[in-house]
Amino acid sequence: MNTVVHSGAEGFLHRFEGLRARLPGQRLAWVQALREAAAEQFRVAGFPTRRVEAWKYTDLRPVSDAAFDEALTILGDGDTLPAPRGERRAVFVDGRFREELSQIEGASFAIGSLAEELPRLEGRLGALARPAEESLVALNTMLFEDGLLVTVPTGVAGGVLELCSLASRSERPSAFHPRHLIRLESGASLTIVEEASGPEDTRYLHNPVFEIELAEGAVLTHARIQREGVKGFQLGTVYARIEAGATYDNFTLNAGARLVRNEIHAVLAGPKSACHMNGAQLLRAGQHADTTTVLDHAAPDCASRQTYKTVLQGKSRGVFQGKIHVHQVAQRTDGYQMNQALLLSPDAEIDSKPQLEIYADDVKCSHGATVGALDADQLFYLRARGIPEAKARSILVEAFLQEAIEGVTDETARAALESAVAGWWEKEAA
Repeated sequence: MNTVVHSGAEGFLHRFEGLRARLPGQRLAWVQALREAAAEQFRVAGFPTRRVEAWKYTDLRPVSDAAFDEALTILGDGDTLPAPRGERRAVFVDGRFREELSQIEGASFAIGSLAEELPRLEGRLGALARPAEESLVALNTMLFEDGLLVTVPTGVAGGVLELCSLASRSERPSAFHPRHLIRLESGASLTIVEEASGPEDTRYLHNPVFEIELAEGAVLTHARIQREGVKGFQLGTVYARIEAGATYDNFTLNAGARLVRNEIHAVLAGPKSACHMNGAQLLRAGQHADTTTVLDHAAPDCASRQTYKTVLQGKSRGVFQGKIHVHQVAQRTDGYQMNQALLLSPDAEIDSKPQLEIYADDVKCSHGATVGALDADQLFYLRARGIPEAKARSILVEAFLQEAIEGVTDETARAALESAVAGWWEKEAA
């Protein structure tokens, strides 16, 4: 008997039909309705193509043409967890919560598995995500099996929580779609250091979706370190709603994966709220990284800052698309956006598309983009003082990235990012 291999959108829809009865929440009518609607949306839209404006610079055919199996969730002897950076850690392997690898006891706030708490999440799960508009979010909604569930009560300082996501080693390509829900109540604070990694010899798809709710005066620092395996794909989407006086501080470091899309949708929903979305992309030959941000200023007296920097070597390609939408009610908006690229190879390519859409009168908004190479005079200065060329280049690359990293005020998060960046060029040139 011949085995039929289903690839692309058809393959994921086929998997949904086979897993429907086993997916978490199958006995909850509202979860079933959510999944069914998402499946229909994905069936109609499929994977986005470059004919879609938001995907003009990123070709998903390496993903859509592949056939992915269900992840087996096996942590092998060669798979290791990153060194701990705090007291609390939530570990996911192939998108599923692993309590025996996690450290969540004694926390001052609720940490757990989304799959186990689904009966109590009606009205919260799916409140921010828009699967009808984003095909990859529809795919996640259709097939999510687990995710991180965090609720920080009013006024509680949650400290640092690590979110470790690992892909297990497999001979066959696998895909997983974790759904993470984060809520900070009024005046609460939390730092999340998220790190995603996987084996170098395994092809897999990691398609996470975050829904983040920040109540009045809450502060969330969200440091994301993406170091997926060289054959891996990460297509992540973050939704954040920021109420009055609250702050969302996001930094994303893309340093792994064959193809990555980091998409952030943030809404400044209350007066005097703030959003900082900074990041860095470190790309070597064969890598493609796309950072796309959509920032809605939907209330007055709000501030936003975006600084994204990309370093490219070999035949790599980076993309930055940043849209700031200032609604008519959002008077006295202060918005800033900067995208800078450092090309270390004549074969590297960067595409930058900043956008401002302003409907208010009293605003202060600016954006800019620059592209350049290492400064020859600075390189000569370092070399003339006996510094080897690889080390000199590494110093200049780290200096280029430092402006973006300095925007992260949390010491633990900033140290994790600095450690991930340190010596990148020297390791790549070795």
